Parts: sequence; C-alpha cells; structure tokens
Amino acid sequence: MITGKYPNLRLRRSRKESWSRRLIQENTLSASDFILPIFIIDGLNKREQIASMPGVYRYTIDRLAQVVDRAVKKEIPMVALFPKIKKNLKNEMGTEALNENNLVCKAILEIKKKYKNQIGIMCDVALDPYTSHGHDGLIKSNQIINDETIEVLINQSLLQAEMGCDVLAPSDMMDGRIGKIRIALENSNYKDVQILSYAAKYASSFYGPFRDAVGSKKSLKGDKKTYQMDFRNSDEALREIALDIKEGADMIMVKPGLPYLDIIKSIKEKFKIPVFAYQVSGEYSLISNAIQKKLIDKHAIYESLVGFKRAGANAIVSYYADRIDEILKY
Repeated sequence: MITGKYPNLRLRRSRKESWSRRLIQENTLSASDFILPIFIIDGLNKREQIASMPGVYRYTIDRLAQVVDRAVKKEIPMVALFPKIKKNLKNEMGTEALNENNLVCKAILEIKKKYKNQIGIMCDVALDPYTSHGHDGLIKSNQIINDETIEVLINQSLLQAEMGCDVLAPSDMMDGRIGKIRIALENSNYKDVQILSYAAKYASSFYGPFRDAVGSKKSLKGDKKTYQMDFRNSDEALREIALDIKEGADMIMVKPGLPYLDIIKSIKEKFKIPVFAYQVSGEYSLISNAIQKKLIDKHAIYESLVGFKRAGANAIVSYYADRIDEILKY
C-alpha cells in the first residue's frame, strides 16, 4: 500500500542523484551471480570463433586456461562445460558420453589439476552432443525412450563425478532421472556431488546458436517437444520442480531465461530453493548483434541480467560472464 499523495510524496526525489539511486536500489549484480559456459573441442592449440555467437569461442583442452584464468581472476564461482564431439564419434546410442577419455572428462581433469577447488565445474548430463540424431535420449520406434535413457544418464553422471565434476546438471528432461542419479551417487560414495536439475527446460526456438556451437543442429531429427516443456505452460513447470526437489535436486534451472521470468519468480516464491537462470544462446546473440548494429546500446546487457535477479534467480548462466567486470561498470 502506498501512503501519502502528491505533492507531499514525490518519488522522483530519490531518483534525482546517482548516490541516492544507489542507496535505494533493490537488486545488484556481482561476479558471484554468474556461471560461465565454455565450449570445448578436440585438437591442439585451437580457439574457434562460433559464427552465430559474437565473442564466444570453442577451446581445445590445452587452451582452457586461457578462459578459466579469466573466470578465476574475476571470481566467477563456476564454469559449465559443453563439448563439440567429432561426427565420427557420434552414434545412435551416444556411447562417447561414457568414454572416460572424452572431451568433458579430459577437461574436468585438466581444470582440477590446475585450479583444484578455486572454481567449480558443472557438467551437462544429456546425450545430445553425442548422438547421431541430436536428441537427449535414446530412440526406439521413432520415440525418445525414457527409462532406458536414464540408465545411460546414470552411468554418464557417475563417470563425470569420478573425474571430479562438482555439479551434475541433467538437462535431458527424462522423467525420474534426478532420483535415480541421486541414489547412484549415494551408493557410489559421491554424496557431496550436487545436482542442478534442468527441471523447467522448454522446447524453445532460442537454442539455435548453442546447437551450432556443439554441432548438433544439422543432425537433429525432428524436434524435442515430447520431452522438453510446452512454452505455453507454467503450472506444469511447478509440478516438474516439485518432483525434482523430492527426488534430490539441490538447485533448479530455468531455461531459457528472459521469456520465462514469471517461471523463475513462481519457483522462488513457492519452493524457496536456489533457482538458476540460463541466458541462452539465442538471447545472447540477439542482444549482441543488436548492439553491434547499434540498434540498442551495450547497457542492455546489464538490464537483461538484472531482470533475472529481480525475478528471483540466485545465479545466471551467461556467455557474458567472462566480461562481467566491464558490464558492472554501468
């Protein structure tokens, strides 16, 4: 309820000066609010520009330090690893996901060797980078099969935990996988490994540049609407979150971010659990390209990120994270 009335009450008084605006601002950003996604590729001494994502690159394992050093220096708490797998290593079963010498495993070992616990490592638990059909699960009779996929995801999770991954992030949207993975971690003495569940991951048009980055866009057969959520639904997201919390999720991810601020807010208010937002590749590329073309100014980045905090997000996965010190000067 607002007490008082104009002219005794003039809300513009507190907006007049910069120092006053800073005193009353309700939401702030710091480096601690961010997770930096890193794309990794096979080979030596390579840094590849991703054409659809201005300023974002793929790195070979021997050049990971180039980007992780920046993250550590800027005090970003965690990096998230995403591999681009060679086409000849992909198959219908995604078996490369279980190879202890795959790109993700080698990257985990390299980062842990150099940085110990200076920075956390988050790993995607899903099969889409590894399958020849580009889907997050196994296919039988033209259907994404749930329970059989979970068995592979369990083994993928255990392998990543064994390598030293700190936060497992199942992004596949199979029913029941959080509980199965949590039980497997407990039984294998990885009880301290955290689970960040992509519990509200929508079948979205905003993922295109990411699929370019990991090399799954051209191979994807059909769409992912039978397992990712319908963007028209919000109550369903709350049911997904409730199930994953009961099954053992430590944190929840909402993906994409900006079109789903209402979902972030509803989750935070209802469940009081750490909620992360993913400012996905399509959001990033739209903003970055618009800035390059001078359609909007660079402060739109900061504005978009504060939107996540205002909605209730504890942390944001963003491709801007390694430039956050410049962004926060706004």
